[in-house]
Amino acid sequence: HVQLVESGGGSVQAGGSLRLSCAVSGAIDRTYCMAWFRQAPGEERDWVASIITGDGYTYYADSVKGRFTISRDYAKSTLYLQMNSLKPEDTAMYYCAAKTDPLCLTNWDGFPYKSQGTQVTVS
Repeated sequence: HVQLVESGGGSVQAGGSLRLSCAVSGAIDRTYCMAWFRQAPGEERDWVASIITGDGYTYYADSVKGRFTISRDYAKSTLYLQMNSLKPEDTAMYYCAAKTDPLCLTNWDGFPYKSQGTQVTVS
């Protein structure tokens, strides 16, 4: 079993930066694929970015490409999302998610392990 505890959300002005952290515990050696999702009020939950932990391959939604960076610190068992050049449309609840099978798709329902979420507000 994998547990995810998220932190780092907050309020920032447009153009600013935030870094989200997701502490991983449990069967961390089996978290093959990890991802970030977000959900704005009244909107569906959207995939933001993923990292395949075996080779470090990353991929991003077009809306955040070039501004956000997903990374993983194995020594600290932590997943990060560095968010730069933030826009008001980035305002949402952000979630990290993990799965232990090698099929690293981008659908929320495909991830069995999920964090509680942290709010990011850009004004």
